[in-house]
Amino acid sequence: MPRRIRYDAWSPDDGRRTRRGGVTMWTSPWCEPGFRFTDLVASWQADTSGGSWIEVGAQARGERGWHALAHWQAGSTATCRSSGRDPQVDTDVWRPPGGADGYRLRVTAHPSASGRTPVLGRIGAVVSTGTVRVTTSSPLRREERVLDVPRLSQMTWAEVGGRGWCSPTSVSMVLAHAGTLPPTTDTGTVDINRVAREVFDPAYEGTGNWSFNTAWAATLADHAFVTRLHDLRDAERFVDAGIPLVASVGYPRGALRGAPTHGTAGHLVVIRGFTADGDVVTNDPGAPTERSVRRTYDRGQFERAWLGGSGGLVYVIHRDDQLLPRGAWSAANA
Repeated sequence: MPRRIRYDAWSPDDGRRTRRGGVTMWTSPWCEPGFRFTDLVASWQADTSGGSWIEVGAQARGERGWHALAHWQAGSTATCRSSGRDPQVDTDVWRPPGGADGYRLRVTAHPSASGRTPVLGRIGAVVSTGTVRVTTSSPLRREERVLDVPRLSQMTWAEVGGRGWCSPTSVSMVLAHAGTLPPTTDTGTVDINRVAREVFDPAYEGTGNWSFNTAWAATLADHAFVTRLHDLRDAERFVDAGIPLVASVGYPRGALRGAPTHGTAGHLVVIRGFTADGDVVTNDPGAPTERSVRRTYDRGQFERAWLGGSGGLVYVIHRDDQLLPRGAWSAANA
């Protein structure tokens, strides 16, 4: 089956609100993507100040019950943050058995002990199905375009856990490019140790939860969400719009020539541009030093690692003045 992808998002003015006890629930409209999807990844923007928190759930068309996707609370000392423990949910991906023709999302707003209520800004989800492409995409153009994305290395924090911090390090680089990442140390540098605590998922026991990384980024940037792309031609359109992407890759040992991570089941890097030949210019946080973070990868090798490793998953983080490219990746274009 050809690859099908669709991203949709809603604001609090969409859907409907209900109250039950001391909590408020918001339910999105039903979404029917036009194909039977096999996986869903949600992302959201919410203010959970003062100890408030939200619960995110999903329901398939024709089902009576809901599937718990996540509990979310921002902050490095959050106590109400965990991925869902539903048997159909794998950390950040909901896979309905046999697929589903439609879905809706629900956000339950839990107030803090002092009565402060969380505020939902936006919530969306990407659904997909079908096989990824196996042939290398041709470049959109034959000229170099590389964005000026600051370089950060997770490995400079290896002694305190940094070997597993590729996702928060990549997000930090993109936020720094957008000009929305404040320095987190007295010397004006980025404390990746602190950033890692902002996205840590105790159920997953790591910092690689896709939804949590964009939820944290959304507290600093105007927009942040998870989606999937068909190929590197889609990624080129984002770079042309001035928006770097955080891409999830996975590849066997030796399959991505020049990578500091020789083989991995899952790793996050920043796509910051393309050479005139169409090869991919990245900031790879797995490099041993910040000086060596910039890496250029063969287009075919990178595309296979990205599409085969995660189905083309990316984090999109951007300001209001950075307009998203139009394309088949999204019906709503966030």
